[in-house]
Amino acid sequence: MISKDNAEHYVWGDKCDGWYLVKNQDMLVIHEKMPAGTQEKRHYHAVSRQFFFVLEGVLTMELEGEKHAIGAQQGIEIPPEAKHQARNDSNNPVEFIVISHPTTRGDRFDIPDITS
Repeated sequence: MISKDNAEHYVWGDKCDGWYLVKNQDMLVIHEKMPAGTQEKRHYHAVSRQFFFVLEGVLTMELEGEKHAIGAQQGIEIPPEAKHQARNDSNNPVEFIVISHPTTRGDRFDIPDITS
């Protein structure tokens, strides 16, 4: 049995949490929690296909320049090579599951921020 309580934990970004529920080369399943106002770097995966499923809160997913507000019990698929960024634009934490097939390890390419 695996749960957030006994899974391998890590911290990413600005105080965001992740728990590896499945950590295999052919599939990665992570439970993530993002505090209010946090975001990940915009990036893409050359091979991995992902599915984000929101458990609590609202996740804003920027996908190829279009923003999607994903509420609890909703999800969004991210195809390979699609540029995307998960954000929490709300005032409350958001928790979600990310399923990646195959794993994103070694398959993440950050997009430089070109704000001026």
